[in-house]
Amino acid sequence: MSTSQAADRGEWRRTHTCGELRGSDVGQAVRLNGWVDKRRDHGGIYFVDVRDRYGLCQVVIDEKQTGEVKLGPEDVVGVWGQVVARGEDNCNTNIETGEIEVLAERIEVLSRSKVPPFEVIDNLDTAIETRLRYRFVDLRRGPLQRNLAHRSAFIHALRCAFMDEGFLEIETPILNRATPEGARDYLVPSRVHPGEFYALPQSPQIFKQILMISGYDRYFQVARCFRDEDLRADRQPEFTQLDMEMSFVLEEDVFEIWERALVRTFRETMAVDLPESFPRMRWIEAMDRFGSDKPDTRFGMELVALNEWALAGEFSVFRDSVEGGGRVMGIVVKGGAEKISRGQMKPLEKKAREAGARGLAWWKPGLSGGGAGPLARWCEGAHGEELLKIMGALEGDLLLFCADSRQVTWRVLGELRLSLARQLDLIPSGRWDFLWVTHFPMFERDEAAGRWTSSHHPFTAPEDWDLGGDPAQLDSRAYDLVLNGWELGSGSVRIHRSDVQQKVFELLGIGPEEQRQKFGFFLDALAHGAPPHAGFAVGLDRLVALTVGLDNIRDVIPFPKTTSAADLMCQAPSSVPEAQLEEVHIQLRPEARSPQEPPSGADS
Repeated sequence: MSTSQAADRGEWRRTHTCGELRGSDVGQAVRLNGWVDKRRDHGGIYFVDVRDRYGLCQVVIDEKQTGEVKLGPEDVVGVWGQVVARGEDNCNTNIETGEIEVLAERIEVLSRSKVPPFEVIDNLDTAIETRLRYRFVDLRRGPLQRNLAHRSAFIHALRCAFMDEGFLEIETPILNRATPEGARDYLVPSRVHPGEFYALPQSPQIFKQILMISGYDRYFQVARCFRDEDLRADRQPEFTQLDMEMSFVLEEDVFEIWERALVRTFRETMAVDLPESFPRMRWIEAMDRFGSDKPDTRFGMELVALNEWALAGEFSVFRDSVEGGGRVMGIVVKGGAEKISRGQMKPLEKKAREAGARGLAWWKPGLSGGGAGPLARWCEGAHGEELLKIMGALEGDLLLFCADSRQVTWRVLGELRLSLARQLDLIPSGRWDFLWVTHFPMFERDEAAGRWTSSHHPFTAPEDWDLGGDPAQLDSRAYDLVLNGWELGSGSVRIHRSDVQQKVFELLGIGPEEQRQKFGFFLDALAHGAPPHAGFAVGLDRLVALTVGLDNIRDVIPFPKTTSAADLMCQAPSSVPEAQLEEVHIQLRPEARSPQEPPSGADS
């Protein structure tokens, strides 16, 4: 029977998947469908591994059929046959169907494949650009199929957890007005409103707050979000988050809901038992101890404050930094004197300068004299012994120091801490260290623009509702959830009073007229009885990637973009015909025209 005839008769319905058959099925007549994985010719007997997303099944084709059916890699086939036992000596313990095979009585090619651009194997070593260009083939590989199946089960379990907590799943609009939320919007031109644009949501923030005002006190959704920002391993221009909001609650209520949901989801989908409650840490403590607002707490090497010690010493670089309003801090690399040679200090010094430091001071303490390193001569005698006591260090350790502004010192030592932990294999595997980081600064100063910006977003409640004093000293009610040094998501107690929201806008340089223009509908909603409320959103791409041991979210997303926000498979973004641009009232500048799209009336 020809391929088209088989298709026309609709004979492609299977009785079993390729990963389903076992020894208990021996003797059954079955119909399998799948892709040709591997082919082997054993002296007239043809063995074909047929694959689908459920597994692999070996099919045996006799010499007569081999001559009638020519199979190529990745052809889609239908197989009619009988399940037979392989025999004890021929069992394949590497696959779940390894105790049986299907003796083919008939085989049909349902669809031919071109020669694939790469093998469909687990351990693929080919350029990522090629994989993304042929993503439809790449997605057949086992690791990606397992990742996406796990993603589906994980999100389903989270959904069920929130439903069981009494939350309603409510969808919010994709087409909305542009509002400042910290990143650039993707804009969509309107055909029926010339010169006006929708914006794709960076998050459902305003709508979920309006739902609270409307009385839907427990909301969640699995939301698609869009941000036109520079990409990296843990960011994509479009991403998925589980977004939630609650009324009449404080931070602890949000924390407890998420802890219960994550404990349940990890147990159901991964057989992992998490602690019932996650630690809490204020932002300032996280920065002072780890130099990061998303600290990896699976290992030590914490930052140590040394201002008082520096002022008591003679090293002018340290003294001048402290007297000038800066700080001196250090970290201890246990056993680092032997593990890090003098030559290996050069890359560390370079990394410190790249992070903003003017240099990196270090010391390898010794019993006789001051030991080794640029700081050795300043650490002799009682002054050095005091330093060892403060830092909890011993001979054989390596001590690293930074003297600079608070922000630079945090950043330099925080980055060195992580880099050394990876280099020296200090990070234990198999641990899930969650941490709530709370009370972020309310505002950050944008010196170039000469104004304050929101550290989180402008709808975050301040710890001091009067907003008195120096904006630089105000703490917010914002919080992040961190896992093993990765930020999973952010949330906050929200501003539920219209007067406070307007005052925050004013501190951000958004005057009354601009407030009405950009946020008038939201301010009106706040003025019509808004309950106290708080919420949170977890980035599902990042969380799922971490649960399968990846530090790049690309392989838990079916159709990701490149770091230049391009879809290599669909060749997007792309130019569009000028007639389509005219429909949405857009005219391109000459330099923005694609060479493939000549202007209307031009010679083609």
